[in-house]
Amino acid sequence: MSVDSDPAPIKAVPLRHPGQWVAAVVVIVLVALFVYGAATNDAYAWGTYAKYLFDTRIMSGLGYTLALTVLAMAIAVVLGVALAVMRLSPNRVLRWTAWVYLWIFRGTPVYVQLVFWGLFPSIYKRIDLGIPFVVQFAHFDIQAWNAAFVFAVIGLALNEAAYMAEIVRAGVSSVGEGQTEASIALGMSWSQTMRRTVLPQAMRVIIPPTGNELISMLKTTSLVAAVPFSLELYGRARDISGVNFQPIPLLLVASTWYLVATSVLMVGQYYLERHYSRGVSRQLTARQLQSLADAQAAGATEGKL
Repeated sequence: MSVDSDPAPIKAVPLRHPGQWVAAVVVIVLVALFVYGAATNDAYAWGTYAKYLFDTRIMSGLGYTLALTVLAMAIAVVLGVALAVMRLSPNRVLRWTAWVYLWIFRGTPVYVQLVFWGLFPSIYKRIDLGIPFVVQFAHFDIQAWNAAFVFAVIGLALNEAAYMAEIVRAGVSSVGEGQTEASIALGMSWSQTMRRTVLPQAMRVIIPPTGNELISMLKTTSLVAAVPFSLELYGRARDISGVNFQPIPLLLVASTWYLVATSVLMVGQYYLERHYSRGVSRQLTARQLQSLADAQAAGATEGKL
């Protein structure tokens, strides 16, 4: 037998995973049984579900739900950034003020906070603006307001701002200290460094949890009945079920539209994350690979010439 002879080629046999197929079959069977059971169960009242799926009251409630989500989240993001900057500030007063805010709003349930905002007109019947004990420039009769929607937005936004502050702070902390030192060396102030250097780079860390908080906010709007405000999606479905005494199909209607709205938000989150993640991954896209191949081909052609 010759020592210099080539070794016999190795025949690679892919590892089989029969457990995956068994698990897939079990899941498919269970899902099929559930779907069949739900389709044949009269308690679901699919006729009522189809009747109210596109009802004008349900669609109006969906609009209020989206409005609550967008307005509350916009205020929460702005306030959360301000609180995160305060927590990272060298000023002790600002740091402790932000900490106390987070301690209160993260330490109490959001439902309790919404109940408080619902009772706000009873606690503060009138608000006077001016110089204390001297002169008042304006008077506001809170009890005369019919502002349940406004109080619902305020309650949701103030609670969410506490969580957004921690998300932004984590994103800012992920940026290397060298970036801050370089900005200070260029003559930027602390606020300019945060606004122009740190926050733009922290966005790739901030965006994913912010998207999750936005989806969570959409579902938290179902709690604004504590204000009380019952014109949003779940409130409308609850009011209709209180008349026709069929809560199950109306819950399915509300759940369907919640799923649709969250699915749209998840798609938007995906593209937003991809936008801010450019330049982070070393994996080239198909267009980049094609451009690289064209450049190499052009270089090889010039070398032959």
